[in-house]
Amino acid sequence: MSRSGADLALLLLGGFRTLVDAATAELADRGYEDVRPVHDFAIRAIAAGADSASELARRLSITKQSAARTIAVLQERGYVARDTDPRDARRKRLQVTDLGFEVLRQGETIFEELRDQWAQRIGAAELESIEEHLTALVGAQPVRFDTPAWIARDIGEPA
Repeated sequence: MSRSGADLALLLLGGFRTLVDAATAELADRGYEDVRPVHDFAIRAIAAGADSASELARRLSITKQSAARTIAVLQERGYVARDTDPRDARRKRLQVTDLGFEVLRQGETIFEELRDQWAQRIGAAELESIEEHLTALVGAQPVRFDTPAWIARDIGEPA
């Protein structure tokens, strides 16, 4: 049975949602009931150098106000902290806390467990084949949130 292009997009999105929803539920079962997917994206961006609301907003393609709200939630929950910039005492830099890194590690472990479950359901070779085909179609680089692929191509950056 042949599917439409829209069906393919929805099927891929459904696979993403299935994994993310299962990971979020498992994180909650492990004591992190306050973590949402956007928190993971934000913590990863901060760990990779987004040390201000403006930079986090740019990297996640959200408004500065949304970034500030996300930072406030992450800070309140102990996943990130604001530290004085050693080069400029007037500036506060965002840092991921030990608890924030623990949440990331737990999430990575859970995604590995979910991947193993999928491999058991359809077979390890079949899952590896799907991953190889998706890599051939979308590339080996992780998703960029700061620049949609079509804009990156137009300005000559790797997508």
